[in-house]
Amino acid sequence: MVLGFFSVAIMELLVFLACFELVTKYKCWHEIKKGNVAVAMATGGKIFGICNVLHFCIQTKSSVYEAMTWSFVGFVLLLIAYFLFEFLTPVFSIDKEIEADNRAVGLISMIISVSLSFVIGASIM
Repeated sequence: MVLGFFSVAIMELLVFLACFELVTKYKCWHEIKKGNVAVAMATGGKIFGICNVLHFCIQTKSSVYEAMTWSFVGFVLLLIAYFLFEFLTPVFSIDKEIEADNRAVGLISMIISVSLSFVIGASIM
């Protein structure tokens, strides 16, 4: 059981991060390699958010299949939150600010991902 959940968690983390990479205007790992701290914070928040939602799915003592299903729902909600964050700040582009290493925007992005992952996870339980 442990190996099953762990394998699913790693697979989903990689897939969900790849999806986030597709929707951002910057290349996360390229920017992190350059030392862009704002991108590292935003990406770290996404990683934590995804894993936290998975944590809640596993904690419900559901099957691996149910955990996968609910974690997918949680990921979609995190993705919607990402788009809402971009949409609700029309004064500037979140992606452009993060790519420019605006650490304040990176920090807020990280906090939004982390915070909403707790709300999403609690809703799943």
